[in-house]
Amino acid sequence: MSLAISENAAQRIQEIRSEQNIPDDRPLRVAVVSGGCSGLTYNLDFDSSDEVDEHDKLFEDHGIKIVVDMRSFLYLAGTRLDYTDGLTGKGFHFNNPNATRSCSCGESFSL
Repeated sequence: MSLAISENAAQRIQEIRSEQNIPDDRPLRVAVVSGGCSGLTYNLDFDSSDEVDEHDKLFEDHGIKIVVDMRSFLYLAGTRLDYTDGLTGKGFHFNNPNATRSCSCGESFSL
């Protein structure tokens, strides 16, 4: 199993990278941290180090390198990251098959 991103998410990530002058060699780090009303929340950021930790999982989809620490990967395996810019909400959305419950805003979940 892997972590995937939609074409819309990849385009938005590239736009953010360009707006913030982030080098193309910096992967997107996806993590799960404690918090939110459902207990766990997602965290997206560009990795600040040049090297990926040997215990990290590395994926690439639509030209975007994605890094996930092993603990987070246990929660994220099979997840697809999407981006929407519609009337019902703008932003990144995680389609996580492992989540059994999520809050109404979609930013936190539980297993």
